[in-house]
Amino acid sequence: MSSLEISGTVFVLVFAGAPVGMALRRILPVKHFGTDAKDTVRLATGLIVTMTGLVLGMLVSSAKTYYDGQKNVVAKMSSQVVLLDSLLMEYGPETKQLRVETYRFVEDALNRTWPKESSDSFELKPKNNGLELSNELQQLVPKDELHASMKAELSELLKSLKSTYWLMYLESEQASMSIPLLVVVTSWLVVIFVSFGIFAPPNFTVMVSLVVCALAVSAAIFIIMEMYAPFTGVLKISPTAVRDALKQMAVDQ
Repeated sequence: MSSLEISGTVFVLVFAGAPVGMALRRILPVKHFGTDAKDTVRLATGLIVTMTGLVLGMLVSSAKTYYDGQKNVVAKMSSQVVLLDSLLMEYGPETKQLRVETYRFVEDALNRTWPKESSDSFELKPKNNGLELSNELQQLVPKDELHASMKAELSELLKSLKSTYWLMYLESEQASMSIPLLVVVTSWLVVIFVSFGIFAPPNFTVMVSLVVCALAVSAAIFIIMEMYAPFTGVLKISPTAVRDALKQMAVDQ
């Protein structure tokens, strides 16, 4: 299910708790709504509200940490690409083909992670493992100790670039909102809205207030889900840094 579908389901379930509470108010005997009963229910509801707020805050914080981490990985990859191309240019004209292979490697990653057309499929998993790039690098014959040192640096930088790329993919495979935790939080929210419905008068102002509250909590769930999908959806990470790095590489292509 998409983030919108999940948050929409949460909204329906949570808001439905209010009419259920209002129905219970009409069914239950009057003695269940005495002062002591109201105070007890309010205290219990306050405890659940506190727990729900803490868990939602934890979920938002965790999702934001992952989202920011992926943004940093994209920025790191962009800087590695620029540095790799700069070192290749500094090495000499014999690295021209190597620069071409580097350009293709980055372009392939860019087009699959951020497709130009909406009809194109998104795929974060690396397909081009840079084998041609590695082979071209191994074929370089250093002229002196300086070039030998630069070749070693290029090799390490290329390994680091590919490692960062795979890390970004593997982290995305493991990062997701816990479904059991989502079910628990949604259950708590339903209980809270049932308690609202039991004691709230069924008028227009109350219903609008409950709709707004349900929209707010479902929006929080939507944001959490979107931050766990940083390369698709509303909160998609911008490819500007990678595109700028690719443009810089294309100057002499």
